[in-house]
Amino acid sequence: MQLESRRGRRFLLLNVADNVATLLDDNLKMDCLENNTIIQSGIPFGHKVSLSFIAKGEPIIKYGVKIGKATKSIEQGEHVHVHNCK
Repeated sequence: MQLESRRGRRFLLLNVADNVATLLDDNLKMDCLENNTIIQSGIPFGHKVSLSFIAKGEPIIKYGVKIGKATKSIEQGEHVHVHNCK
């Protein structure tokens, strides 16, 4: 399938408990995931995107385990990186 015919960016969800997913392509013009979740534009390949709202202080879950916590509220579809988690 060519990128232009897909409905959204591909992502990797490693565990059903995860509240973030890893982006698997570099099509920065698409503003949604394959599951139709609207995402921030410009999130690079390999970076995390939130799958749901994460309140300040709540854990960031990847691989089914806590990998950090939100340093500010993170909206669904927002880039999750050093600017909003530690």
